[in-house]
Amino acid sequence: MKRTILAACIGAASQAMAQTPDTRLEHVLVTVPIHKKAAETALPVTVLSGAELRRLASSTLGETLGDKPGISNSSFGPGVGRPVIRGQGGPRTVNLTNAIAAADVSSLSPDHAVSIEPMLAESVEVLRGPSTLLYGGGAIGGVINTIDNRIPAKRIDGIQGAVEYRYDDAPEMNTGVLKLEGGAGDFAFHVSGTFRDFDDMSIPGLAIDEEAVEMQEELLGGHDEEHEGEEHAHEEEEFENSDGFIANTNGDSDVLNIGGSYHFGERDFVGFSYNSFETNYGIPPGAHAHGHEEGPEGEELGGEENLQEEEAEIIRIDLQQERYDTQLHMHDLAPGFIDVARAYLTYTDYEHVELEGVEIGTQFSRETYEGRLELVREGDNHGVFGVQFKGDEFSAVGEEAYVPETDSVEWGGFYVQDFHAGDWQFEAGGRLDYVERDPATGFEEDFTSYSLSGSALYPINESLSLGISVSRSERAPSTEELFSNLNNSGEGLVTHAATGIIEIGDPNLDTEVSLNGDLSLTWQGATSFAELTFFYNTFSDYIFLLNTGGEVVETPIYEYKQDDADFHGVEFESSFDLATLAGGNLALGVFGDMITGEFDTAGDVPRLPPMRIGSELSWRSDSLGAYVRVLNASDQDNPGDFETETDGYTRWDAGIDYNMQFTGGTELLAFLKLKNLTDEEIRLSTSFLRNFAPQAGESFEAGVRLTF
Repeated sequence: MKRTILAACIGAASQAMAQTPDTRLEHVLVTVPIHKKAAETALPVTVLSGAELRRLASSTLGETLGDKPGISNSSFGPGVGRPVIRGQGGPRTVNLTNAIAAADVSSLSPDHAVSIEPMLAESVEVLRGPSTLLYGGGAIGGVINTIDNRIPAKRIDGIQGAVEYRYDDAPEMNTGVLKLEGGAGDFAFHVSGTFRDFDDMSIPGLAIDEEAVEMQEELLGGHDEEHEGEEHAHEEEEFENSDGFIANTNGDSDVLNIGGSYHFGERDFVGFSYNSFETNYGIPPGAHAHGHEEGPEGEELGGEENLQEEEAEIIRIDLQQERYDTQLHMHDLAPGFIDVARAYLTYTDYEHVELEGVEIGTQFSRETYEGRLELVREGDNHGVFGVQFKGDEFSAVGEEAYVPETDSVEWGGFYVQDFHAGDWQFEAGGRLDYVERDPATGFEEDFTSYSLSGSALYPINESLSLGISVSRSERAPSTEELFSNLNNSGEGLVTHAATGIIEIGDPNLDTEVSLNGDLSLTWQGATSFAELTFFYNTFSDYIFLLNTGGEVVETPIYEYKQDDADFHGVEFESSFDLATLAGGNLALGVFGDMITGEFDTAGDVPRLPPMRIGSELSWRSDSLGAYVRVLNASDQDNPGDFETETDGYTRWDAGIDYNMQFTGGTELLAFLKLKNLTDEEIRLSTSFLRNFAPQAGESFEAGVRLTF
């Protein structure tokens, strides 16, 4: 039963249909150590905050950011949504919470959730493009920093907060949010949390694109005619299709943040916080590949035994993470030399189990310590020196554990300096990293890498500015790229169930090096803006999975290899005030992006987003707002070797919200969003699961939010 709409939402409709240009440019970036306004950097930056964030926030980080230029969503059912930046995901994109890594295992496999709750965010900052200078090799694709004020950075006088509820009828999702902050004198506290439960996702038509699945199997190597009939029977039993919904995609989650800070001096503080993140969600049928248990004569087991096997195919992930953060911010330690010192120390204990029916199939755990120190010199020519340390203990135990237990240690040091010459504003810096990976099976590897970056910002006139950034970025191979199926062979090779292939690592992989360039033009009017960005990335020794053509028990074998690769693309975003109409402002936004990627010898890079272009027409008065939005995505007909093409789509959305102000600063926001109005079948080319789980069909989302 769908529940009656009760109240509020944190990430729902906005007080304004889009961020105003002034707000967008005045936002002070926390992710860059030299804290600048967005208008003061040539780096390609996306910022969500305030009303825009409340409108776009969703249950996953990927869905929250997925329609912004240069960013897409790699979904694995409604329980998982990982952001992809300019076609780079997995170990090439770093997800941060308050400038420290989320420390989950989402980069290891596409069915693993990102342990970040967008509904509790106060802002989300995205550095589109290589950011290894600031955050190490894992940021060679980009950085996403979710900021939630769980450690209050300022004194708080009295009590403030919000109570919210939203309902989304596509998965019958109920989300409740609570935020409470307060203080007395030099002490401040923060408590926030969410609860969420959802049922199977409603979709237009069949969940599994059977023709695409069959084509995918043929591309992966197919099977001989002798087993063709047997294979078809297996497929019908394993991947029973569902009509109008995606089976086994229900779930729930609970998140809790508790933090406090003590303030001394004008801007100094020390603080501590605790975070608990728990979620349980299902994986759509067909997403995990398992072999068929056979009897002595090679026939499948039937009757009760077969029913038990089918029950075991219901895969769920039960995830728990606890995180402890400490921050220390001090000012004027040595004026003119060290004006600001920021220190971060975080401990994270992560674990999730993959449940096959009621049995535990595989258990993943990660214990992480991370520390970061930034020493800032303020003034006309800012400078920042920083050091970063990370210790990581990873293990996977169970029948699908294809990556060995591995301990990793990472050290990094960086320096960033900005300076001015006439109207030009420059920024340059360098970083040195050392990474050591020590698997329990032997073959310890260590890597030393360096990154360089430079940017320039020039105001052509009062409204138009030119930004240029260039960088050299270097990344050490990840644990799975080095050690997957290490020391396994033949039928002892373990299938990566989420992708349905056998992945074999290579301890002899070299570092991955990228040379990058961005050119941007930004026009800023009084109430309008437009931004156009061109980018180019050329990789040496890009790490990827190559189909060897071999099989084990009808499962294709892939090996991690290296090849040169080139990526280039364009991103555009704008908002124009058109007129004053019926006491409100009428505005039009146009946005879009395009990316291509190609290996030197191995064809197109797989699972890249298609070309997209969209527009939004909005109207807003003091208390009432409405919008209609359209996004057109082209066919992805360059899917990469052994991948199926993905059809394009056109998605229409609309919404309305009403804001009421009360005495004492209390505010009530009610909203209604209509999504995918034409009930379009949408399959994302970035998703491993696109042939098994499309996006939601026609649906509505509604709620209210009380702020006090």
